[in-house]
Amino acid sequence: MTPYGIATKLTKEQIPTPGKKKKWSASTVKSILGNEKYKGDALLQKSYTLDFLTKKKKVNEGEIPQYYVTGNHEAIIEPEVFDMVQRELARRGKGQNRHSGVHDFSGKIKCGECGSWYGSKIWHSNDKYRRVIWQCNHKYDGKKCSTPHVDDKTIEAAFLRSVNRLIAEKAAVWADYEAVKDMLFSTDSLESEEKELRQEMEVVSGMIRDAVNENARVAIDQTDFQSRYESLVKRFDETKAKHDAVCAEMDDKRIRRSTVEQFLADLSKRNTLLTEFEPEAWHSLVDFVTIYSMEDIRVTFKNGQEI
Repeated sequence: MTPYGIATKLTKEQIPTPGKKKKWSASTVKSILGNEKYKGDALLQKSYTLDFLTKKKKVNEGEIPQYYVTGNHEAIIEPEVFDMVQRELARRGKGQNRHSGVHDFSGKIKCGECGSWYGSKIWHSNDKYRRVIWQCNHKYDGKKCSTPHVDDKTIEAAFLRSVNRLIAEKAAVWADYEAVKDMLFSTDSLESEEKELRQEMEVVSGMIRDAVNENARVAIDQTDFQSRYESLVKRFDETKAKHDAVCAEMDDKRIRRSTVEQFLADLSKRNTLLTEFEPEAWHSLVDFVTIYSMEDIRVTFKNGQEI
């Protein structure tokens, strides 16, 4: 579901917002989904006073230490689930591949020619032949892709064929993962790099803090202070950008590992082949489906395997 869809559902079920309002908004849902407090953590010192005399405040972008307290209070969301939500929110950005969440197949069927998501269209909406079809809506220079349209039954049949083959081979799928997991998801080198960059940030932030404190205590030349301050902030920002990139790569590996392991856990529970389409299995196991032609439909599962 999208944040808007969740907000609509909560409003319909008459569940009040944290502010005791009757109507939920998508922004309130997104705020909750991105709030570290729900997984039991707390981020302190989000802003600081730049000038003692004017009391001017600035959002803390890392110039002075922020205190991220893990396990600050009882969590209601498991950290791994919270991190997967952050990854999913980032994946659902704006653009031609934006996730709509209107249907089980929304944001799940990909065009093999241009890579865009298929969209739904209703044929014969006012008569007995009414049906929903899926087609690529993206155009290059006014020309549509040559990939065919498909209906729900075609996707459901492709899913059943693929997932049943996967269930039959689940022991081998587990063995393949065990053989490559350390190589694919190891963060040892990234952790060493992160430590070095964090130490550099601490040194520079200490220099910034000393400069700000000096300016707050005594009268000094403001031109010299501003020049020194901006130089230190630039140095800090460059280091922080590198640090953020390394942390993002580590987080990505950890989240992907967690995603694959959750996929394998769900797969392990399935001891019988599916005889009909099950939305729960579809969402827990399938990443997306790619349409190349009516004879070439490929299901990509959440472990990266394509059938």
